[in-house]
Amino acid sequence: MAMSGGKDDGSPMMEMNTTPLIDVMLVLLIMFIITIPVATHAVNIDLPQPTTVPSEVTIDPIKNKLVLTATNQILWNGTSISEGQLVSIIASTKGINPEPELQFQPEEYASYEIANRMMKIITDAKVTKFGFVGNENFATFEKGPN
Repeated sequence: MAMSGGKDDGSPMMEMNTTPLIDVMLVLLIMFIITIPVATHAVNIDLPQPTTVPSEVTIDPIKNKLVLTATNQILWNGTSISEGQLVSIIASTKGINPEPELQFQPEEYASYEIANRMMKIITDAKVTKFGFVGNENFATFEKGPN
């Protein structure tokens, strides 16, 4: 902190020393920042609970294809499944060594909301071998159906 005792000629100092004022203001600012509660933003999502896997569902030890159709139907290697069954199937593929590749292919007019929920299920399962297929179909954008 800087201090000034006036001039050498004995005249009183005419400027106010603002250094202590600034120091107090900085301390108050830091105290306010520390006492503000941390803002937490959470988005609550109800994920589907695992359900039993139908016997007709096959799990390929090399690669599996997950398709979301335009009619919002989820297909695992061509077999229709629910979101709860998807959770169980992905959990069972995690037990295979090496883990099979999971290919995700949403159709052109598939529901974005369902595709997002499926991506959340896949992400939560920590699938390591994952890829999007069929993207070359959407290389050019055209006007949708009227």
